[in-house]
Amino acid sequence: MSTSDRERWDARFGGLGAGEPAPPGALVGREDLVPTSGRALDLACGRGTVAVWLARRGLTVDAVDVSPVGLAAGRELAGATPVHWIEADLDDGLPVAGPYDVVVCQRFREPRLYPSLADVLAPGGLLVISVLSEVGDTGGPFRAAPGELLAAFSHLEVLHHEEGDGEARLVARR
Repeated sequence: MSTSDRERWDARFGGLGAGEPAPPGALVGREDLVPTSGRALDLACGRGTVAVWLARRGLTVDAVDVSPVGLAAGRELAGATPVHWIEADLDDGLPVAGPYDVVVCQRFREPRLYPSLADVLAPGGLLVISVLSEVGDTGGPFRAAPGELLAAFSHLEVLHHEEGDGEARLVARR
């Protein structure tokens, strides 16, 4: 990711405010799938709303983002809730090692990372991923082709999958 991309995300996060802890969109109504102990990884965590939600459920959380402004907002939101905040460019690969009981990646699409996302899952671990999609949208360089997530994670047990309105979501278990 270039410096201009980091600056763009810093500007975006700087104007959004603190946010509220919340589950990832793909888990709304399925929160019971998430364990209340173990390790979690939140990739491209932005302002940390999911990371803090996971930590408040009892998980030990590593939260990764390229934006120091987003991470600072996450630290503020977390308060005394322990989250390990990691500034890293995911275009360079994962800066952490598993195993993780939960891996979340929302609205960051890098197909080269798909194998790594599955690899860091512990046996029985939960993968929650959402990306922009061509399905129900005009397409573009950052949008997944129809069926991309299903194809990439077909070796996992798919618990939920949907595509439409410009987004693809997948929840799967290793």
